Amino acid sequence: MNACLNATAAVLLWVGRGLVRDGRERAHRVVMGAAFATSTLFLASYVTHKVARDFENTPFWGEGIAQIAYLAMLATHVLLAMAVPPLAITLIVLGVRGRRGAHRRLARWAWPIWMYVSVTGVLIYLLLYPLRPGV
Repeated sequence: MNACLNATAAVLLWVGRGLVRDGRERAHRVVMGAAFATSTLFLASYVTHKVARDFENTPFWGEGIAQIAYLAMLATHVLLAMAVPPLAITLIVLGVRGRRGAHRRLARWAWPIWMYVSVTGVLIYLLLYPLRPGV
């Protein structure tokens, strides 16, 4: 479910960006609100899952360069994921207050970070579970 929520957030982010580029500001607001809600639901679900499982760790199965690449992706995912909530909330506040210039400037940085976190979240899940050899 968590991977589906991350994938949904990524699709909504992509659509929302396209809508604002097409000048469809109202639709952009709705879709980006849905992206925020989806990401919030993901975060609540993820934390609940971790707490319920006593913060168990699923080790990565690869070795060598595969493990190094996975750990690099995981590290950047975790570090950037911590930035997404304050960035997203700030973007919402700027948008609601009509501060389009500031919203646009921040979105140039925040959107790629949020998209990276959403996509790598799905990739991490795939690597740990469905693509794991012998599972």
